[in-house]
Amino acid sequence: MAKKPKNVARKHRHWQRWLKLTLIAVFGFIILNLAINLAIRLPMNQQKPVDAILVLGGSIRREIYVANLAQQYQDIPILISEGSKDPCILLLFERAKAPKTNVWLEKCADSTFGNFFFAVPILKQWRVHKVKVVTSPTHLPRAQWLAAIHLQSHGIAVEIDAVREIGIPGNRESKLKTGLDVTRSIIWAFVGQLISPPCWQVIPLNSVDLEAWRDQGFQCESQGKIS
Repeated sequence: MAKKPKNVARKHRHWQRWLKLTLIAVFGFIILNLAINLAIRLPMNQQKPVDAILVLGGSIRREIYVANLAQQYQDIPILISEGSKDPCILLLFERAKAPKTNVWLEKCADSTFGNFFFAVPILKQWRVHKVKVVTSPTHLPRAQWLAAIHLQSHGIAVEIDAVREIGIPGNRESKLKTGLDVTRSIIWAFVGQLISPPCWQVIPLNSVDLEAWRDQGFQCESQGKIS
């Protein structure tokens, strides 16, 4: 009877040692990955040309801008994260005579944090080195901070294009919201070294069924000037 408690205690110590070593290994992997991404990959990628465009949803002005910009970047992928209605984006690209085969619509995000949360795994899958992030001046500095944290922590260099808004935009920034998003982004910069959240709602722009949307009836933002 006396041996049983000793065996239990020995197993308990063994389990504690194993857990401690596992945590050290995981933490070490995260730190090493971050160090390589920030100290080696990022400086190298900053010298490379833009090889992807990420559009943060929130204003059709951004999609008008990127539809015209696509003429200059015909061979690189464009990811529009939770933007305007699918047929509106399609019509904008058709009006601009911009290529549509390299444009993808991500439908999982519901916030600026979500834009980067779901975009980073997609950009990594595309093996992107440097991304142009399209947003608006009213969306800064939050979008700029989140882009730097989420993307650069994976070694992806960032350029920001801020598209001027017209009228009174609805997405005004608050210091509290910016602080909260920056805080959880820093936490995710560590966790995201281990986990890549998938988005199952990424569709190519050229697969949008315009006739089906017309049958349902749809309206675009008035600034898009699409009838």
